Amino acid sequence: MNVIIIEDEKPAARRLSRMLGDLQIEVHTMLHSVQESIEWFSNHQHPDLIFLDIQLSDGLSFEIFDNLTIKSAIIFTTAYDEYALKAFKLNSIDYLLKPIDDEELERAVQKYKEQLPEKQQLQVDFEDIKKLLVNPMDRVYKERFTAKVGQHLKLFSVDDIECFYSENKGTYLYTNEKRNYLIDNTLEALEEELNPKQFFRVNRKFFIHINAIKDIISYTNSRLQVKLNHFNEHEIIVARERVKDFKLWLE
Repeated sequence: MNVIIIEDEKPAARRLSRMLGDLQIEVHTMLHSVQESIEWFSNHQHPDLIFLDIQLSDGLSFEIFDNLTIKSAIIFTTAYDEYALKAFKLNSIDYLLKPIDDEELERAVQKYKEQLPEKQQLQVDFEDIKKLLVNPMDRVYKERFTAKVGQHLKLFSVDDIECFYSENKGTYLYTNEKRNYLIDNTLEALEEELNPKQFFRVNRKFFIHINAIKDIISYTNSRLQVKLNHFNEHEIIVARERVKDFKLWLE
């Protein structure tokens, strides 16, 4: 089976390649942008199966096929489950929600293998899918947050924030100036508002900024303890189920 991965985040591509290796599937090529993929497809035989990230660094991956006839089966990989689900229903193709789960990956590969005898060419209508994805794929993350200080509103750039945390049913941001401020946002809302390349939710109570990390220490039960540049009001422990993704985020 000739398999390629098209994914702009190289740690995620390497992780998926390792997971496929565990299923005895060798990944022959990893591509990371629309332009790189267009050049590759123009000069190589199309693979049997593509694991396709929907959003790449230089555009939607569907642009790869605007001027190419698709000759491969596709399994979408995406962080946007509801939209991927609609795309899947439209096109009878599979999708994997990030972070990719081992069992889900195995099921998707098995589904592809079961369809092999039919040798049916997938007819993917990328234009229909793009209409569903316009807003979520052009994600704009918050660059500033506000906190009420007395009768005033104070503005904070995300670059000046070490972490967000919850305490006593409130949500706080902690700044590089060693001050914390109560904000209106919940941690669940922050999940959609923070750029995942800058912030990571290490457990139920903490988001941390990647530039605020001072040290990472092995902790009990296969967990990790994170020390920030200034914040020391509470221990920050990476939950065991998040350790693998946390390490990938650091790469």
